[in-house]
This record gives sequence, C-alpha cells and structure tokens, in this order.
Amino acid sequence: MDALAPFERHIAACNNIASPSHLIRFRIGEEQVGWVGAELARALAFYPREFHFDDRGVALAGRLRAPGARSEALATVVKGLAGRGHLTIRHEPFDVRATPEGPVLAQLDRGAMAPFGAMSQGVHVNGFVRRADGLHLWVGWRSRSKPVAPGQMDNVVAGGVPAGLSPAECLVKEAGEEASIPPELAGQAVAVGRVSYIMAVPEGLRRDVLHCYDLELPDCFVPRPHDDEVERFELLPAEAVLRAVRETDRVKFNVNLVLIDFFLRHGLIDPATPGIEALRAGLDQVG
Repeated sequence: MDALAPFERHIAACNNIASPSHLIRFRIGEEQVGWVGAELARALAFYPREFHFDDRGVALAGRLRAPGARSEALATVVKGLAGRGHLTIRHEPFDVRATPEGPVLAQLDRGAMAPFGAMSQGVHVNGFVRRADGLHLWVGWRSRSKPVAPGQMDNVVAGGVPAGLSPAECLVKEAGEEASIPPELAGQAVAVGRVSYIMAVPEGLRRDVLHCYDLELPDCFVPRPHDDEVERFELLPAEAVLRAVRETDRVKFNVNLVLIDFFLRHGLIDPATPGIEALRAGLDQVG
C-alpha cells in the first residue's frame, strides 16, 4: 500500500470536486469572487437591481462601486434568500476578496459564503509542547452539539476570520475565547504557511484558506474551554495524533490537512517517502 495514501485520502475528501465548470461565475466588478449553482442563480434573477447576468456569469450591479454599498445590497438579498430557504444567516460578516491577499470588495454573511462560492479565510493553531519523550500536541474535542464535526478532534485554536480582522488578530481573539490562552502568550504564535481546499458541500462550494500557526506552549500551561465550542483539551504525543489522522476519521475534516502540514514540517512524516512533494502540493488548492 502507498505509505502516503492514508493522508492523501483526507486531501481528496476536502477537494471532492474535479472542476467547478458546471457552476456559474460570480463577479464583483471585474473580479471573480465565487461560483453559484443554477438554483441560486435563478433566485438571484429576481433581484435585477442588484445582480446582472451576462455571457461571463452573474455580477453584482456595476452601480454598486463602494464596498459599503455592495455589502448593504448583499445583506438585503441574503435576507430574502434566507427567507426562501436558500441559505441560513449566521449574523457574522466575512470579507469577500478575489485572492487571499487582495483588497476587500464587499462583506457577506458567513452563512452565504458557501452558497456564493466565495473564499473564506480561517486561522488554525498547532499548540505543541516539547518534552523529553518527544513532541506533544494539544487537541480540542469539539462540542457534541456543534452542527459541524460534533465530538471530533480539533486544533487547540481554530476559527473563521471575521470581517475587519487580520488572521493574527483573529488568532488572539479565538485563543482567548476558545482556550483561555492570554493575549501575550497567543501573540507568540508563529505563522508557518497555509492550507486550502475546494469542497462541494450541500450549501454550495467551500473555498477555504486556512492560515496555519505553530504555538509552543509551556509544559505548565493547560488550555481551558472558555465557551461552548470545545468540551475539553487533551495533550497527546504527536505520534498519537499522527496515528489518529492516518488510521481513523476522528479528526475534523479540514484539521486533518493542518495536521498533515505540521507533520511534514516537523519531520514526523519521513521526507524521503516517495510522493511527498505531491502530498505537500495537494494541501494548497485555492489560488
């Protein structure tokens, strides 16, 4: 059996769509920012003041030039779409960009990001401890009442980046809210890169960019749940976490990718394994 196949399956699960060519391109100005399905496109046709259709797909009306005006128009439409059952409003605005580093073109409710196929950004923190017997990782066990991946293993800190915050600012906020990590300690996290994927889901298309951080925690520090997101935290040998990723489905789907990236960077997956470069490349799919 291919030694990397148990890891590759997680990348394949998060990139479960060969091509979005069957979807309709969604633009703001001249920038493509997403993809919409035929059903949502039909619903958008009932908003001719806000959306225009042409041979390149569907675009937000050209008269909406400022990000604020675009955001207001999108919020009005999203409210109507939610009322007709096309999506669920989460009351958390996210920035809409064409590329991960591009300018903010508008804001859109988090619940509408996948229906519009818009790129979402998040932060994930690998909280690790160096011990005499090797590297250990703090993992969180997600609340069993969570709608996504209930009861599964998660990073010590993870969350979507809301509108107006940078990944680093979001990290400090989430670290305090989720794991009671004080700002001065959370601020020591080191940005180590990103993973991304394009995943077809019932709501639409997830195009997620996850900014990855490593945070070395003191052996005496114990994260504590501060909200209802996580039931408990557990410090495990990194090798045990690797086995969980390799041999089970106990880890939240996208956290597998963050952990595979960690294992590669820290040499826990043998860098001489045939196919290792293809595994690395598979971790970043969003342009």
